[in-house]
Amino acid sequence: MSVRVSIYQLFVRHFSNTREQQVVDGTIEQNGCGKFAEITEKALREIQSMGFTHIWFTGVLEQASSTCYPGIEADEAVLMKGKAGSPYAIRDYFDVCADYAVDPENRIEEFSDLLDRCHELGIKTLIDFVPNHVARSYHSDIQPDLNFGESDDVGRFFAWNNNFFYLAGDGVMELPGGEFSGEGAGRVTGNNAATWQPSLSDWYETVKLNYGHDYTTGRDTHCLPEAEAHLDEVPDTWVKMDAILSYWQELGVDGFRCDMAHMVPMEFWAWVIRRARLRDSHCYFMAEAYDGDPAKLTHENVLESLLKQGFDTVYDGDSYELVKEVVEHGRGVTELDALLWAPDRLNRMLRYAENHDEVRLASRHHWRGQGASLGKVVMAFLTGVGPSPYMLYNGQEVGECGDGVEGFAGDDGRSSIFDYGHLPRLAKWVNEWHYDGGKLAVEEHALRAWYVEWCQLLQEPAFARGGVYGLNSANMENSTYRAGGEAIAQSVYAFVRHDRESDEAFLVVLNFSEAACGDEIEVWLPEGLGVWMDAELAPRVLLGGLEGYGVAVVQLTL
Repeated sequence: MSVRVSIYQLFVRHFSNTREQQVVDGTIEQNGCGKFAEITEKALREIQSMGFTHIWFTGVLEQASSTCYPGIEADEAVLMKGKAGSPYAIRDYFDVCADYAVDPENRIEEFSDLLDRCHELGIKTLIDFVPNHVARSYHSDIQPDLNFGESDDVGRFFAWNNNFFYLAGDGVMELPGGEFSGEGAGRVTGNNAATWQPSLSDWYETVKLNYGHDYTTGRDTHCLPEAEAHLDEVPDTWVKMDAILSYWQELGVDGFRCDMAHMVPMEFWAWVIRRARLRDSHCYFMAEAYDGDPAKLTHENVLESLLKQGFDTVYDGDSYELVKEVVEHGRGVTELDALLWAPDRLNRMLRYAENHDEVRLASRHHWRGQGASLGKVVMAFLTGVGPSPYMLYNGQEVGECGDGVEGFAGDDGRSSIFDYGHLPRLAKWVNEWHYDGGKLAVEEHALRAWYVEWCQLLQEPAFARGGVYGLNSANMENSTYRAGGEAIAQSVYAFVRHDRESDEAFLVVLNFSEAACGDEIEVWLPEGLGVWMDAELAPRVLLGGLEGYGVAVVQLTL
């Protein structure tokens, strides 16, 4: 069987935290925190049994935090977003977050043990690589010789070998939470805000790293070194970033989810990915990137450019947004056909229905407030129409809604990454670390069972490597092919996945309406489908009724 890359996003802070009583903006003592040691072999086996090949351990690196430990001081409150802090405000690239260790002084060893548990089961491991910015308080205790900025010419906004960008003069940074005049005050924020008064919407808790290109001059980075350049031929930031990746590879990490990869020069990616793969030829690189961001550092389509630099996969934010618009704004589902004719989107782009940046499918504030059952049809489309890698965010499989105020993040339909908290529904599946779903409600059990079945199906040859054939255009006049009286273009979407090598084929029918379809649905199979599959097919397939937000899968007899 061809193995399809499938990634389970596991946010360590949330995953195994079962503390039921939660305090808004609470401390770690009040609200609890997940631990490396609690991600047991049983937990890993349960994730693997769904068909997942990789686990992305989110938020592992030491971050700015209001919690102190022996040898680790708490950050100033003015530099923080939430009590726990942003996992993307990295304070030490060579260390892990002490919150996640049973014995904080033994935190690296506890993380290494977790990697060993994964590898013993054959699970590949990913962690975050955050190349665009660091916390204002960045200082490595593990590798102080590789600290950023210590040899910078701070009198210049930009210098090729500087690690940071510097604001003119000696001022006081007026942050949303108050004034800050400590070391690193006069530096550009992570989102390119060159100001002494960043706003609440700016990444004010972080400072931007310099890769030898002045971002204020535009996107032309062609003068930067080429992929084969030696260490003494590249900017200092490149050297330090390569050392960071090497450190984690040596510890046993199999790959990296690269944060906001489009804000870093493409030349750097070609260089650093080449070096990482000289150390491990299978090192996996996944990019978070958005072509529509004006901060991107390429004139080309950034998604295509990152794939050319060596990334294995890149976030498919456009497909996610299109499906969300279809659901929220009533656009016809036939518009989804556009995704079938983009080879890179089908074969290489990372598909997801949730992640830590996006809203929960079950949130009452989003996705028309339709609840967790809607997630099935969204997930089935995004992951079903092509063989590309896909990702599931912990809690999605049991219908986490992300609603309610946890602290800094407010009530935004997301599970807060800034605050100490837990995932109420996932905690019921964790069930005091039995990982057996012992506390789940009936409907939560059923939802998770569907996700298990669907994710296992995605490893079948037809879904793991096969082609796709859309059927909506052939069913425009089909009177049985509608939900709640709506026309086909508004409700039902169908496609066939077929693998020539195994001659395996599946018909998938999705109901994007909350209304059920009729007692029987006929799906017409056009002659062109038979030609495409080189097979003789019946002219139609008869299905029973399809519930609201229902997913039907039929294996075709060839």
